[in-house]
Amino acid sequence: MNPVSLLFQSRKFWLLILDTIVALVLYAVSNFFPAFREHVGFLVVTLQPVFVFLIMAIAIEDAAGKINGNSVGRFD
Repeated sequence: MNPVSLLFQSRKFWLLILDTIVALVLYAVSNFFPAFREHVGFLVVTLQPVFVFLIMAIAIEDAAGKINGNSVGRFD
């Protein structure tokens, strides 16, 4: 299968894209509304670990499935 097609099927990839979009939107908000800069910083510091945790959990789940022979054949 095409690696790019497999990448677009990856849950980890889409979580990364969502995390990047959220961070960029929050960055833009902090630039246009400097009064909210502290709040935006709090949101970024709060949301980043959640995305990292979700990506790691999916990676561990996928690794466990491959070890047990339950691979679904996806590059996830």
